[in-house]
Amino acid sequence: MTKENNKSGFVALVGRPNVGKSTLMNHLIGQKIAITSRKPQTTRNRIQTVYTCERGQIIFLDTPGIHKAKNKLGEYMVYAAESTLKDVDAVLWLVEPGTYIGAGEQHIAAMLERTKLPVLLVINKVDRIKKADLPACMEMYRKLGHFDEIIPVSAKLGLNLDSIIDSLFRYLPYGPRFYDEDTVTDQPMRQIVAEMIREKALRSLGEEIPHGIAVMIEKMRERPDGKLTDIEATIVCERDSHKGIIIGRQGAMLKKIGSEAREEIEKLLESKVNLKLWVKVRKDWRDSDLLVKNYGYDKKELS
Repeated sequence: MTKENNKSGFVALVGRPNVGKSTLMNHLIGQKIAITSRKPQTTRNRIQTVYTCERGQIIFLDTPGIHKAKNKLGEYMVYAAESTLKDVDAVLWLVEPGTYIGAGEQHIAAMLERTKLPVLLVINKVDRIKKADLPACMEMYRKLGHFDEIIPVSAKLGLNLDSIIDSLFRYLPYGPRFYDEDTVTDQPMRQIVAEMIREKALRSLGEEIPHGIAVMIEKMRERPDGKLTDIEATIVCERDSHKGIIIGRQGAMLKKIGSEAREEIEKLLESKVNLKLWVKVRKDWRDSDLLVKNYGYDKKELS
């Protein structure tokens, strides 16, 4: 295909928390960029990744789950998701298979109807239901609104993901590529590293604490010989009691988080990493406009 016939465009991944948006995006681009966990609200920021092939280029924008905000951080996350729709050429709306459509899905359906964008409804996690139940699920969503296509997939198992790429290229405009073909993301490396540390904390800690943590990279410097990268990071939490749990008995939990994060960061950077972690308490930081902004959740950067 000649360059003149290339298609390029921006695609938003939207949906309620924990429907598998980040898992899907990582599989589509063939590399882990967005962090994942079983806990809702894992994704807090808009994350941009790039898929390039001979047909053209798709820039995916993974967004936080759309939910009813309970604090300043929640307000930022919903704004990050909903404001993304102004800047894209098409939408992938991820839902889970089921026989009930709740208020959250109805809100998203109404919001997408107003955009007039091509919307592909992706029913994720179809590996969790019987094949015979899928048609009824698809029909239920078909009645909810107009969708250009409905695609059943399993992001976790990699089932039917090629159909998403094929469908998207049908709706994207013709035009030049926005990025070099070896670009996978425009996220700053410090941000990706911070998110990897947060992911390991999310997976290691209990239900309550993860919503109240943020990770700040204080220092990230490659040594002159290029064989080792020194990274110093702070895990911020909201309670003194949370700090004790994150550190763990004789530092065991913090050591576990650091060890698992270091292993993944080394794969990303392709060099050995010397990772040092600290824990700080900033009471109720998720309700502070200033601290939410300081920890990397600034609405101005989304506009």
